Amino acid sequence: MTPKYRRIVTGHNAEGKAKVLIDDLVPNVSSGRPGHGSHVIWTSTDLPVKFVEDGEDLGARDIGTTIENGSVFRIVEYAPGVSPRNHRTESIDYAVVMSGEIDMGLDDGEQVHLKAGDVLVQRGTIHNWENHGDEPCVIAFILISSKPLEQVGRAIG
Repeated sequence: MTPKYRRIVTGHNAEGKAKVLIDDLVPNVSSGRPGHGSHVIWTSTDLPVKFVEDGEDLGARDIGTTIENGSVFRIVEYAPGVSPRNHRTESIDYAVVMSGEIDMGLDDGEQVHLKAGDVLVQRGTIHNWENHGDEPCVIAFILISSKPLEQVGRAIG
C-alpha cells in the first residue's frame, strides 16, 4: 500500500509564530489483513495534548489500534470483500465515511449500512467492518482514549 493522502501539520517557530512543520504524503501505511490499509496521520500520548516543538513526527509511530491516554487520527481503506475483524477499542471513535459504502456489524447481530458523507460515533462497542460493495470504502477515524468500559459497576473487556 503506497502513501496517497497529503497531510499538513502546523506548529510554531522560535518566535512563537505559526508555521507549517510537515507537508507530505502520509508515510505511515500498514495493513493487518488482505484488503485493509491504515494510514496514520497523527497521534498524541497525553490528554489534554501538550504541544512540544521537538521535531518528532507523531504520525510516524508504530502503534496499535489506540493509545492509552492519547489519540489517533488515521484514514482506513476497506477493499471489497475485506475480512471482518470483531474488536472493541478503549476509546471514543469519531468516523467519517469519505468514499464508498460499508456495513458495520455489532455483536448483537445488528448491521448498519454507511455511505460517503455518513458520520459515526463509536462508544466502546464491539463491532466489525464489511465491504460488500464493488468499490473500496475510505473512512477517516479519530480515536480518543477512554476509561475502560463499565456496565452495572464492573469493567467489560
